[in-house]
Amino acid sequence: MNSAKTTRRTVLTGVAAAAAFGLATGPAQAETNGLKIGMLLYDGFSLLDPTGPAEVLSRLPDATVTMIAQHRGPVRTDTRDVAVLAERSVAEVNRLDVLLVPGAGSRGTLAAMENPVLLDWIRRIHRHTTWTTSVCTGTLILGAAGLLRDRATTYWASADYLEKTFGVRYVPERYVQVGKVITAAGVSAGIDLALYLASLLTDEETARGIQLAVEYDPQPPFDSGNAATASPELKALALKLLADSQE
Repeated sequence: MNSAKTTRRTVLTGVAAAAAFGLATGPAQAETNGLKIGMLLYDGFSLLDPTGPAEVLSRLPDATVTMIAQHRGPVRTDTRDVAVLAERSVAEVNRLDVLLVPGAGSRGTLAAMENPVLLDWIRRIHRHTTWTTSVCTGTLILGAAGLLRDRATTYWASADYLEKTFGVRYVPERYVQVGKVITAAGVSAGIDLALYLASLLTDEETARGIQLAVEYDPQPPFDSGNAATASPELKALALKLLADSQE
């Protein structure tokens, strides 16, 4: 591709994203009526939690998906091997149509749950969202922000903590909707959540089209992804593999 065209496209994309989130783009600030979707990043988040849904939701017509963190810049995942760039800080974003809060390893989740800056921002953004969502232990962060009611889902190993800490009923489903809050189960369930969201934000036919566009047709080689049918030994191994990868 011609380098000049690449540069121009990069610049225009940046300008469009800035305008979508109410940021100054120069003397003639642009306006947009498109969907504003934000993924909150924080140190130690799980990589697929925001990026899986972003892959789906970025295909929505007239939608802008932006990674947001307490501070702009690269944010490390729970394995520390990968970083995702946060293009906006929470101080720069005041309104979103959709907020997604990802999960993390135990250290990352607990740190986010105790971060008053992030919790206050989540509450403020939630007041005006159409949908406030979470993936995996991101549900616990929504709980710490006081946004859970009645029932929710989360990572299977966090079910007891969810119920005892926030007084909501754990539902072992891929995603659970209560009002405008939609919580998803562990990591990969974020893609299911995103497709459901796509149908709510547009229509089922568009969501089906996106599902085909990203060829989401899961056929795993093993039938071991459901905690309800997993042996105690397999559960212990799963948690050990997670813990070892986050050291």
